[in-house]
Amino acid sequence: MKLLISNDDGVFAQGIRSLANGLAAVGHEVTVVCPDRERSATGHGLTLHHPIRAEQVENIFEPSVTAWACSGTPADSVKVGLFGILDSPPDLVLAGINHGPNVATDILYSGTVSAAMEGFIQGIPSIAFSLGSYSSREFQATVEFAQQLIQTLEKNPLPEPLLLNINVPAVPSSEINGVMITRQGIRRYVDILEKRLDPRGKTYYWLAGELMEDVERLNTPSEGDQLITDVHALRQHFITITPLQYNLTHVAELSKLQTWSETLPIKTEDLKS
Repeated sequence: MKLLISNDDGVFAQGIRSLANGLAAVGHEVTVVCPDRERSATGHGLTLHHPIRAEQVENIFEPSVTAWACSGTPADSVKVGLFGILDSPPDLVLAGINHGPNVATDILYSGTVSAAMEGFIQGIPSIAFSLGSYSSREFQATVEFAQQLIQTLEKNPLPEPLLLNINVPAVPSSEINGVMITRQGIRRYVDILEKRLDPRGKTYYWLAGELMEDVERLNTPSEGDQLITDVHALRQHFITITPLQYNLTHVAELSKLQTWSETLPIKTEDLKS
């Protein structure tokens, strides 16, 4: 298969090197276009006020992998790959392997998930891979799962493009309990904004966050709530697969808001006058 791979940890990250080399080793045509440096937690940011540059890199990946380092964000990198480098669309857009989990509301900030989301927005099936640990560098289990999954997708394509967010527990393969389809969990953080002084006496701020709790459900229960969350399944040493979408409409609240809007003092006809 023809694969475009990006990430948010940068071109020198072990995770993307492991994924790209591992997929090239089993016969896939792999092109890497990723940020030239660390771009974690950039979300779906785009570069609009500066030029985006991309330079081909050598001696980082296996010779069969074509790799480019991009000056922009993860989403920029995928756009450059799709519209500036590749001569035809890839079969899949992949992101990762991220150094650390991307679960629950962390997904909203993730550059890894945003890179895959950019492929999905363009109508291409996309997958984000993350390792459930910031300190571990044991990516082999994730690589092996990616190889198996893509082989399955090659033989049994998805009925329509999807974005799959996949997290692999950072344990030996023998301790992984299986694969589980999950829903996105919810996490709350206590944001800590530390005010500091630099050596010249000028104020700067350092943003940090401490996990306060995992929230199982905040909204009205729905059919999907019967599924376990990605947070809890990953803790139980399951590989989690969560389908994501970019339509953020809160469908369950639409009818309620329509009823509520009838009580507003401003009517639709007033807005037209």
